[in-house]
Formats: sequence, structure tokens, C-alpha cells
Amino acid sequence: MPKMLLVSAVCLALTAGAAARAQAPVELKDGDKAPDFSLPGTDGKTHKLSDYKGKTVVLAWFPKAFTGG
Repeated sequence: MPKMLLVSAVCLALTAGAAARAQAPVELKDGDKAPDFSLPGTDGKTHKLSDYKGKTVVLAWFPKAFTGG
């Protein structure tokens, strides 16, 4: 997976997660390490990036998926 795509996915997830917690979004540049964050999964659990240290992580984000808007 190209780095830019992974960085973009992380940025989108951080922006969505930060908005939900009313924190300022984190701006990452190509090559930056992602800061630790947590997001709710479709399995009902909360997943933290640090739980997957040393593993490849791919975030799939579907804006407005399964919504009326």
C-alpha cells in the first residue's frame, strides 16, 4: 500500500476521531508516524493503534455510509 494512501487514511480517521472528542485535528506529513488514537469498530469494541504496534494497519473509512445523508 502506498505510504500516501495510508497517511491519508490515518489523517481522515484522526480528523473524524478528533471531531468526536472535540480536539484539534492532527496534521501529518508524508513519513510521519501516526500518533496513538482509538476508534470504535464495527464489532462494538474500541481499537487503539498502539494495540497493533509492529503490525500493518489499514483503516477503511466510508463517509456517510449507510446513512440517509
